[in-house]
Amino acid sequence: MAETTEEKNVGLHPTPESQHNSDRAPSSDSSIAEHADVNAKTLLRKLDYRLLPPLTILYLLSFLDRSNVGNARLKGMGTDLDMSGDQYLTGLTLYFIGYVFEMSCNIVLKKTTPRTWLPTLTLIWGVVAKLCGVVQNYAGFLVSRLPLGIAESGLFPGVMFYLSMWYKRNEQHYQEIAHMRGVGGYNDWRWIFISEGLLTIVMSIAAYCWVFNYPSTAEFLTNKERTYIKNRLKNDSDATRNEQFSWDAVGNAFQDPKVWLYGLAFHTLSLPLYILTLFMPTIITTLGYTSAPAQLLTVPPYAFAFLITLTTAIPSERTHRRAPFILAAATLAFLAAAGFYPVVATMLAWPANNVSGQSKRAIANALQISIGNLGAVLGTQLYRTETKPRYFLGHGFALGYLVGKSVVVTVLWRVLKRENRVKEGLRGDLSRQYEEFFGDGDPRWVFQT
Repeated sequence: MAETTEEKNVGLHPTPESQHNSDRAPSSDSSIAEHADVNAKTLLRKLDYRLLPPLTILYLLSFLDRSNVGNARLKGMGTDLDMSGDQYLTGLTLYFIGYVFEMSCNIVLKKTTPRTWLPTLTLIWGVVAKLCGVVQNYAGFLVSRLPLGIAESGLFPGVMFYLSMWYKRNEQHYQEIAHMRGVGGYNDWRWIFISEGLLTIVMSIAAYCWVFNYPSTAEFLTNKERTYIKNRLKNDSDATRNEQFSWDAVGNAFQDPKVWLYGLAFHTLSLPLYILTLFMPTIITTLGYTSAPAQLLTVPPYAFAFLITLTTAIPSERTHRRAPFILAAATLAFLAAAGFYPVVATMLAWPANNVSGQSKRAIANALQISIGNLGAVLGTQLYRTETKPRYFLGHGFALGYLVGKSVVVTVLWRVLKRENRVKEGLRGDLSRQYEEFFGDGDPRWVFQT
């Protein structure tokens, strides 16, 4: 169900600049584009082609470097490193502990630039991932996992904040290696790490030129296009405000119960999400398949999940609704990947859509993923050797967390709807009475539910 016209108008004019000009400035994208002499659809496609490919590749590499350890285990890593099943789980846990540094990474992003910070993170984890392929014992495996987690922790919250500075709130949502045994004297599991690490290093270097900073400095934009983007964002969010990093905003994020609910919601999702990612190859091998077919059989669930993701993301974006689609996807949890992955984009975009100002939003995005990945820390210890082949412990926790996710999302949905009703009663002519903007606490700021 779409928002009412009144809510849209208020939600589209949350900044002082747009309040001052609201009587005479065009408010719709088409009228703003006409005013700026810009083809809006062409420009948005231009932004997509310029911004999304490098980010997509960086995230794909992050996912590969994060999940390849499961395939490496199938190819003999545990035997070569004399590592037991429970010791392997400890290494997985150390990786996710590194994700506590996400808030620090977004603070650095706010103080530097995306073009500098995001490729640097990728370069660091690419080097570490490559070194994972030459470890000689269990101790080396443990030493490599924590810095890998720290380096990768900053990418996704950084990308979420970065996109919030380019797109309107409702737009942010939208095996050859296995045969390399003996090459260079290395078993094939080592080449999983080495080759993917090298690819990450190469792409990180390219990203220094491929990732742009913000609309005000992006070289590929004309002056007319830059003006249009500034106007459409000014009428939708705080992205055009010249906001410096503030520790007060950090404190404000920690004091906002909704920020913690966003984190708890992702926490209840991340446990089943990551145990599926990390243990699916192992679970499939217990069904009697060898390593190569087991790896291939992990592909169809992800392909189907991709289709379901598109099916839910598009209507969620068009209706400005998040909770109903998250809850609807929970009904597909029995299909595993199809019930988990479609929720990820919607859930992670939720605070990016709703939290204002910039520093608070950067912290909220990072805090959400930090709290969320504590679920992954627990999940890495659940599929223990003594529980195979049925893995009742891990499956039971996953089911319980999915129920918990539905409860948390329902609570958050009700909180946001209640605050929107309170704001609607307070609004009146506040946009004409006050020039100062109070972030997401401003009565003119409408939460997407």
